[in-house]
Amino acid sequence: MSHEELLRRRWNRAIVFVDMDAFFASIEQNARPELRNKPIGITNGLTGTCFITCSYEARKYGIKTGTRLKEAQHLCPHVQQVPARAELYAKVSTDIMSALQSVTPDIEVFSVDEAFLDVTNCQGIYKNPIHAGELAKKIVEEVGGVTCSVGVSGDKTTAKHAAKVVKPDGLLVVPPWLARAHLKDVLVTELSGIAGGIGEFLNDRKVYVCGDMAKLPIGELARRFGNVGRRIWYMAQGVDSEPLNRTVAPPKSIGHGKVMPPNTKSLSVLKTYLHHMSEKVAARLRKHALEARSFFIGFRIKHAKHKWLAGKFQAEEPTNDGRKIWLLAKKLLDRWNGEGVFQVQITAIDLRPSGNQLSFFGVLDEQRQCLNRAMDQINERFGEFAVAPATLLQRSDMPNVIAPSWKPIGHRRTV
Repeated sequence: MSHEELLRRRWNRAIVFVDMDAFFASIEQNARPELRNKPIGITNGLTGTCFITCSYEARKYGIKTGTRLKEAQHLCPHVQQVPARAELYAKVSTDIMSALQSVTPDIEVFSVDEAFLDVTNCQGIYKNPIHAGELAKKIVEEVGGVTCSVGVSGDKTTAKHAAKVVKPDGLLVVPPWLARAHLKDVLVTELSGIAGGIGEFLNDRKVYVCGDMAKLPIGELARRFGNVGRRIWYMAQGVDSEPLNRTVAPPKSIGHGKVMPPNTKSLSVLKTYLHHMSEKVAARLRKHALEARSFFIGFRIKHAKHKWLAGKFQAEEPTNDGRKIWLLAKKLLDRWNGEGVFQVQITAIDLRPSGNQLSFFGVLDEQRQCLNRAMDQINERFGEFAVAPATLLQRSDMPNVIAPSWKPIGHRRTV
């Protein structure tokens, strides 16, 4: 089919996938001209020991996400370490996602640096989906000051893979009627969501590339993985019918974690990190009018048999008070035998809407609620932890990080 015929033909479904290139590193290079065209790596503060991401200039030396700082400096002695600025990245992402709604209101924010746009009903405006992809690419550069890679196809899976193929700063169009041929030789484990156990299941049945999938009955996948298995079968055929997800589902859990300086054995440092995570989880619970009675609290440790020292801790009653969560977190220290700790995690589970019922402690709890409301109002206006427990005022080495699941709305907005 000629290029002219491609432009004239209407697509039954048209999906544009936008994937920002080395997003955090690109934001830093845009904000700081002295870093442009130089190898840089983003770490969790100045004490971070591995790269969250890195610029494409650094990747030329073999540096990648997860590379430890010392190894990166060995690979590229002039690589620059840049502390992450989570709030800045969240703001730029929010600005970009808002601007992309001018292309189409049908948008799914997939992660902090990825989005799906359904332009099926906009083909009368843009004449063809290619123009919509070009416009999205232009908007990202103008609004965010960063480049992106764009895939355009008739389904989410093929569009996402198309963007991956042309990174960085590319645009690839795969018409729906060519999607199956495009994916034929692609490893099934390269498709989004197919890894680990699912990948092993497919490989055991001699399904290695997408073209092999047709040999496997869809019922076999469905029996093992249910609706997910059915979708995987169609994904490999280039006919993934999954719609855009424009809603933020109510959270089943709310948690925060921090990667620590490797092999941390200082009790005072561990207490500070646990207290910090307790207050962050509590603040998010209050922000979304939620509370919990059960909390998963854990240390990731280096141990011959166990990776985590963790447990499920129960409060006397549902709470969103940081002090009460902190009291639970301290119980974990009773199980700690001095092992080196690499990460802390606190997650509230079995969430429920917060209530105003009078507790056993009566007036004391009411005073705490008033204090928390005042603290939340001040921090909302002047920034996180502008007001905080005295033990958390000296936490300059504990910068915020932004999770891959961050979204510009709902409970995932917090960094």
